[in-house]
Amino acid sequence: MSKETNLENKYKIKDSINTNAILILEDGEEFHGFGIGFNGTSSGEICFNTSITGYQEILTDPSYSGQIINFTFPHIGNVGANNEDLEADKTWVKGAVFSAEVSHYSNYRALENLDQWLKKNKIIAICGVDTRKLTLKIRKFGAKKATIAFDKNGKYNSKELLKITKELPSLENIDLTREVTCKSSYQWVGNKLWSSKGYEIQKNNKYNIVAIDYGIKTNILRNFSELGCKVTVVPSTTSSKEILNLKPDGVFLSNGPGDPDVTGKYAVKIIQEIISSNTPVFGICLGHQLLALSLGAKTKRMHQGHRGANHPVKNLVNNKVEITSQNHGFEVTKDSVPKDVEVTHVSLFDNSIEGIKSKNKPVFSVQYHPESSPGPHDSNYLFKDFIKIIGKNKIYA
Repeated sequence: MSKETNLENKYKIKDSINTNAILILEDGEEFHGFGIGFNGTSSGEICFNTSITGYQEILTDPSYSGQIINFTFPHIGNVGANNEDLEADKTWVKGAVFSAEVSHYSNYRALENLDQWLKKNKIIAICGVDTRKLTLKIRKFGAKKATIAFDKNGKYNSKELLKITKELPSLENIDLTREVTCKSSYQWVGNKLWSSKGYEIQKNNKYNIVAIDYGIKTNILRNFSELGCKVTVVPSTTSSKEILNLKPDGVFLSNGPGDPDVTGKYAVKIIQEIISSNTPVFGICLGHQLLALSLGAKTKRMHQGHRGANHPVKNLVNNKVEITSQNHGFEVTKDSVPKDVEVTHVSLFDNSIEGIKSKNKPVFSVQYHPESSPGPHDSNYLFKDFIKIIGKNKIYA
């Protein structure tokens, strides 16, 4: 048998009556495979992510709350899992779908294989699925509700699972941020970005940042710490008075899951009062959408969303193209942007809005993830731009 054939057999799971897991969509289509991770049943909205690396960061991103992730890259698990590459203390994802069996890990930082990590974090996953077919279906028909069931004995009731799936509420009109936000305020301990020495503590903090937690990622905090910022993280419902009493040099609006219109019912008033104080504001992902709503724009649900680490975005200010990391299912609508708001970035995939800034206030936001976890570092400059705005604002305050 040739070497190529051996490799094909290694990474391809053949059809078998002994499959012990199922993925069923709301339209009744079934995908059979082999379960890994936690034993059980889980339902959510299925989406796909095209990233080649960073599966542990993706699986721990709170923005995936309520969702099942279909990974388009076939070989997942080759770097194992560790205790450092986590974007949150708790996982909120509803499940994962892989093409091939989880690879044996080969990385000096790995502490366990992905299957063990999935079990420990109670994440249900299925492998041996035609992820390309599933991805094409999502691209054509949009996000679908789905259920994963993993039973070691392969016992599940398809009709019952389909009923559960159909009865699952849509992610529209749901405020998921209340679930993922911190329960009380805390100060980030000060770990900087990863280097050859690991995660070092920032000891010289020059700026005071308050981050509103709608589902914040750890690497965002590390980016601020890298630039000499003390960060106080507050729950999503914290009043503007409480936030401004902390005397922030700048306020950060974090990423997060769910429908911005629903979260905006309480978040917009808070953000508008912060903007009125002339405090610099920077938003990412859901924070971008909430800032847009606060400035008078509107948002809408996307057909399939943007999720991956290879999305080209054009910076309209300097006419450069950035390769970005993205994870969102809603967008700011173009025809709703007020005249006093400038569109600064657009997607080269579908021309959707990727960045805005106020013409009158020191506030701006981007739809994508400049903390690049996982992803390229093209947009890391945005954190430095925020610090520059803070510096100017302190001079003229």
